[in-house]
This record gives sequence, structure tokens and C-alpha cells, in this order.
Amino acid sequence: MRSILRENIGEALVGLFVVIFAIVFISFAWQSTGGGRKAGALKVTAIFPSASGLTVGTDVKVSGIKIGSIIEQKLDPQTFQVAVTLALDPAVKLPNDSTAAVTSEGLLGSNFVALTPGGSTTPFKTGDTISDTQGAMDMMALIGQFINNKGSSASAPAAGAAAKP
Repeated sequence: MRSILRENIGEALVGLFVVIFAIVFISFAWQSTGGGRKAGALKVTAIFPSASGLTVGTDVKVSGIKIGSIIEQKLDPQTFQVAVTLALDPAVKLPNDSTAAVTSEGLLGSNFVALTPGGSTTPFKTGDTISDTQGAMDMMALIGQFINNKGSSASAPAAGAAAKP
């Protein structure tokens, strides 16, 4: 048995390295997707008209600093709006009249939920709902409208211009 181990020590070390790497990767994935959220996090629901680009594990930020993540998304069958459950750091005492918006880190950046603090003196508590929200902007639709409007205004004759015979 010892002679087999001595002959295959390199393969055993590579196998051990692969197993350790897999454990680190799984732990990172668990943390990134919200599986490893903080114990005691405040669970607040935000109602969005459109949650394009948001998934479980997406960051929730205030002034560019991550304070939580999305832990659940559900479509309301009556209003067809999206109820997004946010897990927020309990150490951050956000006013309960804060607003939420889906924004991106740039033209090619990922989306996140940006919270803007309100003026109330009462902080959020678990179970509160943010109703003052703004959904994601559809960049491709905006670019398409710009291109289509630009082309149609250049080819259309000016109002009151006489057509040449």
C-alpha cells in the first residue's frame, strides 16, 4: 500500500488540490447567490413594474455600497408586478420611506437595486414594503427609438413645403 502511495503521490496531490478548489468555488457561489446571507437580515419587499436584469443574489446598494441582496422574486398574478424580497444588513438603519430603483453600473455593467434614503425617522423592519420604485430601463428599446426617429425625421418633408412637380 505504501509503495502505491509513493508512486502516485503527484496524482494524489493534484486530486486533493482539485477537491479543495471545488469546495472554495461552491462556497463562493453559495455566498454570491444569496444562499449564505447574513443571519438576522431585514427582509423587505419592493414592488417593481419591471425587474429585468434582476436575479436572486443581485446586489442591493446605497450610495454605491452593498448592503444586501435579492433573496426572492415573485410575480403578483393580479397586478402583474414583481415582488422582490431584499435581505438588508440590519446594521444599516434605512428610513422606511426610502425608494428603490433598478440601475446598472454602466452601459455594459450588471444591474443592481439602488436604495435612496428617505426623510423618515422610523427605520425599516422585517416585513415592510417599498412601493415607491422604478423598474429597469430597456436600453435596446431606447436605442431603437432613437435610431427610428432619427431616420424618419430626416426623410420626411418639412411641414408646408411644396412638392416639386
